[in-house]
Amino acid sequence: MTNIVKEVQGALAVLSIPEKAEFFPRFFKTGKGEYGEGDLFLGVTVPDQRSVAKEYYSKISLEDLGILLSSVYHEHRLAALFMLVSKFEKTKDPAIKKEIIDFYLNHLKYINNWDLVDSSCYKILGRYAFENQKEDLLRKLSASEEMWHKRIAVVGTMHYIKKGSYELTKEFVTNNLKHSHDLMHKANGWLLREMGNKNEKELIDYLNIHYKEMPRTCLRYAIEKLDEDVRQDYLKGRV
Repeated sequence: MTNIVKEVQGALAVLSIPEKAEFFPRFFKTGKGEYGEGDLFLGVTVPDQRSVAKEYYSKISLEDLGILLSSVYHEHRLAALFMLVSKFEKTKDPAIKKEIIDFYLNHLKYINNWDLVDSSCYKILGRYAFENQKEDLLRKLSASEEMWHKRIAVVGTMHYIKKGSYELTKEFVTNNLKHSHDLMHKANGWLLREMGNKNEKELIDYLNIHYKEMPRTCLRYAIEKLDEDVRQDYLKGRV
């Protein structure tokens, strides 16, 4: 293990709070799929993780980030992804961006809970796919049998939504409406809700076609920002 990895781990350890280390697994509902069996917590808050990432992202190599990402401690992995996002956002070199994308795709097995996915994928993979017309990267993940790969693909389209493009989101959501895992339903509904924030008519048109086949969790998220009477109509199936 290199000195920089030990420095990052030490900086996080100093910020750890034993009470939070016990609280976090309960807060994140361990055992329902959000975290893998054996994941451990130091008890470091997200703002503190971001502060460590801000200090070290420019000094640490991708190889060392790989060591942190393979850690059993959630905070090591999330801090590593915060640093990776900063590296991606700060560089202007296309070759380095491609290297970061390859690193991300080669370490997917460590990006396997909703906190890690939602903190990194659309800022790295979604942005890269959008800016370089590499939608096939996301389509391949969306077609995977691995639930976390599907979620990465779906949430990756958040960058498309931010740019006013909804087609890929609708494609992935429609393809995964029958997925059995509740986390996919939440991800799908969340993305549709954001689509509605940008263009409510676009969401209504989509719902009018697909709402009857949507899992209830997905539907609830999707209609969360609509007027109460419209929401009730969808929930009661009376639209």
